[in-house]
Amino acid sequence: MTACWHIALREYASFFRTSIGWVVIALYMLLMGIWVARAIIPGEPASLRAVFQTSQILLLFVAPAVSMRLLAEERRSGTIETLGTSPASDWAIAFGKYFGALFFLLTMLAPTGLFLILLEVIADPDYGPIATGYLGVVLLGMLYLSVGLLFSSFTQNQIVAFLGTLFFFLILLLATTIGATALGEPWSEYLRILSLGARMEDFARGVIDTSHIVFFIVISFWFVSLTAMSLEFRRWR
Repeated sequence: MTACWHIALREYASFFRTSIGWVVIALYMLLMGIWVARAIIPGEPASLRAVFQTSQILLLFVAPAVSMRLLAEERRSGTIETLGTSPASDWAIAFGKYFGALFFLLTMLAPTGLFLILLEVIADPDYGPIATGYLGVVLLGMLYLSVGLLFSSFTQNQIVAFLGTLFFFLILLLATTIGATALGEPWSEYLRILSLGARMEDFARGVIDTSHIVFFIVISFWFVSLTAMSLEFRRWR
């Protein structure tokens, strides 16, 4: 456990050693600010439903950009071998890298709390859907990062890891929308179970469904576990 948190903190700090981490946060804040401004109508209840739906698209690009370097850079530089011979287990490495990226994601989301102050001043915010919307964004980010980490473990090329993660979720999006409509029953029902958009829609409306929470957490940790097994396979190959 100690090794896991040591790796997580080191990974988290690495995002701020270069300008990349700061640029990602600034761009996310800028784009979110634009959508928040579009959602505000003075004197009327402020709904950020459209903002959280937009976050789903933004995270589709931001999360792979954050996760693409987690293990791909280690493989490219050869430091993955050093990690492999360290006292840290492959599971500690995988979860440490994952939590480091997740801490960065939470740091990226934290400044958007300033928008809530703005909402309080010029509109009448409904904090229920806002709170559940943020919860949905965090859970979605967890899933995106876990898949990105897995793809990052397969290659030393960060661009390949980025595109692999992006295409994975684009294919999932097409399968659960166009594919579900085209195939009809009963396949459409099975595919909708995998729909991230439908789950995010509930969070944005202020609905807390424990099955959604369990889905995101279990699937995220499953992908991180696959990453750990990928590292173990590489060690014994």
